Amino acid sequence: MRKNTGEDCLLKWDARFRNETCVLGTDPSQYIVDNIQLIMSNVPGTNALDIACGEGRNSIYLAKRGFHVTGLDISKAGLEKGRQWMEREGVKINLRVVNLEKFELTEKYDLILNCNFLLRDLIPKSVAALSPGGIIVIDTLLDSPFVPTTHKKEYLLQPGELVRIFKGFPGEILSQEERLHDDMPTAKLIYRKK
Repeated sequence: MRKNTGEDCLLKWDARFRNETCVLGTDPSQYIVDNIQLIMSNVPGTNALDIACGEGRNSIYLAKRGFHVTGLDISKAGLEKGRQWMEREGVKINLRVVNLEKFELTEKYDLILNCNFLLRDLIPKSVAALSPGGIIVIDTLLDSPFVPTTHKKEYLLQPGELVRIFKGFPGEILSQEERLHDDMPTAKLIYRKK
C-alpha cells in the first residue's frame, strides 16, 4: 500500500478547490459563530492562526472581528481563492502555503483554529504555540457509523479522545461537545491555556 505523501495531499486538495465552488461553503464554522462571545471574552489578544484554512472562511470571519490572522494550508488553489475572497471582503490575512506534517509553529498566538483537519502530532505543538491564556478551537470529524466511508480512520477523532487529549495540558476546557448523529459527526472543543 502506498503511503500518502505531502505531494499526493497537495494534488488532491488543489483539484478539489479548483473543481468545487466553495468546498466547505462561505459561512464560518457554526461552532465558532455560536461561541464567538466566549472566545472574544477569554482571548488575551488578537494574533490568530487558522490551521488548514482552505479558502479562508474562518480566517475572514476572524479578520472582520479585528484579529490579525495567519492562515495555513497545503493547497495553493485554495489559498488563491482565499486571497480573492479576502480582497472582496476588504480584509487582510497572511495566507501561507505549508505542509502541516512538516511545519513547525515558531510564533505565539492568542487564538488557534483547527477546523475540519486532524493531525494529532500538531495538537501539542499548537498548545505550545499559544500565548498565556490563549485559546484553541477545534471542530473536526469524529469517527462514528455515520461517517462516509471515504474518510480514513486515522484522520477521525475517536469518541472522548479530544477531551482526553486536552485534559493532559495545563489549562481548562471552556466548552466541548460531540455530535455523533449529525450528517458529518464532529467533536468540538474550546481550550484555554493556563
